Amino acid sequence: MIDRDIFFHIEQLVNEEHQILELAAQGGLDDQRRSRIKQLEGYLDQCWDLLRQRRARRAAGLDPGDARLHDELTNEYYAQ
Repeated sequence: MIDRDIFFHIEQLVNEEHQILELAAQGGLDDQRRSRIKQLEGYLDQCWDLLRQRRARRAAGLDPGDARLHDELTNEYYAQ
């Protein structure tokens, strides 16, 4: 996966998130949509983390292709 592919995936996730939030503004969030928003937030965190790893590896002269997705718990730990 290359950076452009990751950005494309982020764009798709953000678009879905915005669609759900627009629907929510019209009538509120049901449990299914609330759950999906939380899931999307986790996926977005993972994608941004992967991009940061790739950039850091590239800046250090390492192979950005060796960057790996962290699970949501790892991302939450680093965010705090």
